Amino acid sequence: MFKGLILATFAMLGLLSTMSAISSDEVTKSSDLNATMHVEKLVLGSGCFWGAEKRYEALNGVLDAESGYADGHGFKPTYRNITKLSRRFDEDNYAEVVQVTFNSNIISAKELLQNYYESHDPTQKNRQGNDVGTQYRSIILTTSDEQASIAKAVTSEYQQLLGKADYGKIVTQIKPLERFYSAEEYHQNYLEKNPNGYCPDHSTGVVFSQDEKQQLDNTALLTGKQIVILDSRDYCPYCEKFKAAVANDYKGTIPMTFRHADQLNGLTIKSATWATPTILFLEDGVEVYSRQGYMDAELFYKALGAFKLGDSEAYKVAFNAKTDSPYCKEYTIFKNTPDGIFIDKLSGEPLFDTRDRFNSGTGWLSFTHPVKDSVTQHEDNSWGMQRIELKSKSTGIHLGHLFPGEGPNGQDRYCINATVLEFVAREEINRSDDV
Repeated sequence: MFKGLILATFAMLGLLSTMSAISSDEVTKSSDLNATMHVEKLVLGSGCFWGAEKRYEALNGVLDAESGYADGHGFKPTYRNITKLSRRFDEDNYAEVVQVTFNSNIISAKELLQNYYESHDPTQKNRQGNDVGTQYRSIILTTSDEQASIAKAVTSEYQQLLGKADYGKIVTQIKPLERFYSAEEYHQNYLEKNPNGYCPDHSTGVVFSQDEKQQLDNTALLTGKQIVILDSRDYCPYCEKFKAAVANDYKGTIPMTFRHADQLNGLTIKSATWATPTILFLEDGVEVYSRQGYMDAELFYKALGAFKLGDSEAYKVAFNAKTDSPYCKEYTIFKNTPDGIFIDKLSGEPLFDTRDRFNSGTGWLSFTHPVKDSVTQHEDNSWGMQRIELKSKSTGIHLGHLFPGEGPNGQDRYCINATVLEFVAREEINRSDDV
């Protein structure tokens, strides 16, 4: 493909005569390079091609992955045509496939096919999860006799592993590739163009290397409130995006744990588990609520707020900008704590230090300033007043108001609602740092 493309381009530019003048040494070097690269192609169908394309591109040794159509007859292969209801069970329909170009010196055809089988359920005929139709069939289209032999051997090996796990017969078709048709441009790199979705994960959890399969102990997840994030064994851009936006900085008191879909033993999960990420909120091992797909920090913390705070005064303060009653229970507890830090009740991020606390006599917690870069300021013209609203930078929840010059010695007064805070003694912080 690459050589043909180069030759066609040179011919169009009238440069073929120039190529004939290239020295024999240069030709030899080019030949050596191609031999070293060992470029091969495999065309693989495992359901919707969007997630599969991205997954293959993330594998070391894969040079390119391109979404397209193959193994159909009788009509022009376009996304509109193959997804017509009249063709849902048409045996001549084209399959959604990915053409994988790879350097077999880095990733062998066997390794690529093992990854292929581990990434979907090859025992499902003409479907993967909720996607039903012949275009979603499991199929391997080879470009050499050697690949065909490898595909049959890998299939036989995986069938034995699936049988031990009580799965049925593999229905994956293995054929030589006749022709690959590239899909429309909007399907190429689809996940990058649609950043707020999820990666489909229809894997069985059965893997070739049993060292990769870990039946983890979920005992700790059976008590109290827990957050479980369903992650993918393969590269999932939405999972990585969620980690960067939320998980990597999360310090909340409700534990956050990552699991694969086949590692939920002992838990009572009501939702489908084929999408990554899926955020599960559990209580005593039972799913209370879940959200499928990527969640940004604002959406995640609002969901966490409903889960942790419920229909409470704290929730109304945090998300509806309400105000604690003066001298409320939490204020009474927090006004005389030992030396320590007040943290965001949801994210666990430090907000205020007891060393900056003072008694304003107002019935609300008051501080001369917050922890650096922990709060944001916003104009607030509610109730006919002009005030400066304070929000937590990490979660966006409402904290209170800033009153310039109303603190001791003309300093500012940060008037903060106690119900949206939690307290951590400094000695506990120092102890955890030592560990």
